[in-house]
Amino acid sequence: MAGKPVRPVNAIDQTRRMLSLVTYLRERPGARIADVARAFGITEEELVSDLDVLPMCGTSFRGGDLLDIDTDGERIWWHNPDDVAAPLRLAADEATALLVAARAVSTLPGLREGDRQALLRATAKVEAAAGETAGASSRLSVTFESEGGVFADVDRAISERRRLWIRYYSPARDEVTEREIDPIRLVSVGHTYVEAWCRRSEARRTFRLDRVAEIKILDEPAAPPEIELRDLSEALVQPAAEDPEVVVEVGPGGRWVAEYYPHDSADELPDGGLRITLRTPDPASLRRLALRLGRDGRIVSPPELADSARQAAREALEAYDGVARTPDAPQGADEVHGVHDRQERGL
Repeated sequence: MAGKPVRPVNAIDQTRRMLSLVTYLRERPGARIADVARAFGITEEELVSDLDVLPMCGTSFRGGDLLDIDTDGERIWWHNPDDVAAPLRLAADEATALLVAARAVSTLPGLREGDRQALLRATAKVEAAAGETAGASSRLSVTFESEGGVFADVDRAISERRRLWIRYYSPARDEVTEREIDPIRLVSVGHTYVEAWCRRSEARRTFRLDRVAEIKILDEPAAPPEIELRDLSEALVQPAAEDPEVVVEVGPGGRWVAEYYPHDSADELPDGGLRITLRTPDPASLRRLALRLGRDGRIVSPPELADSARQAAREALEAYDGVARTPDAPQGADEVHGVHDRQERGL
């Protein structure tokens, strides 16, 4: 698919650029957008995107302490550079939190050595300024969960344009698969994800970092095809027009599906429910949705997915068979039978 060339983006590079941008704009009031973009080696669209973020930054979240930066479409103006450039004063608890966080980040595996050294130098300066307060921070430590190491490896692979090998857990299929991916960018929408070109499926895929069971940076260069980056501000899952269509009917208790899943249409039903038409690249992943809905919904089409959902309900029922209808039946057994009854009526 034709589009704009992929520009590898990662959090560290973007943060570094935006910090430099603040200094650059402070020294050049009324700078032209075209000149600034050229100086930073980015497109004007990327620069404008950065400018949309900068007004949310500052020394605090009070209005007067935020960067007052705007543009008339041709030039960039910073209206309060002196107000936010005053020397930063940290309270004892703020200095302690900052030092503990900085030391923790410096231990992340996969962090580029240049970034690690820069962080350590900055930490030493804060320690010197904090004086006795720094002593308290040295008695505290933070250990990152495994996602931190995965994040660092992905960030490094994006920066060095290298391919990744991952073992990835897919809850929709309840299986772990091995894949080689060409990472494109890191995104955060509730959780942290890597958007990548998956060599296994030969398509763009998004992987949640806390579901990566194992990761390795490969020697092969990452070479994703030229694809246009999507705007993920509204939703992470954005089905394509060519994805298979699925129709689900839900009762009043299942109306939440229309809020949770992007869909093409949601038509009202006489009983207060909805007939929802949606698209997904992996219809089989909706089997779990069917079981979750239970009495509150059913899959109408495609027929093979409805058959698959019925089979999943039978297998779940068989797992409880023999104990589900006894006085000592485990909690949830009646629900499984209810799901099966609903499936037999047309799911």
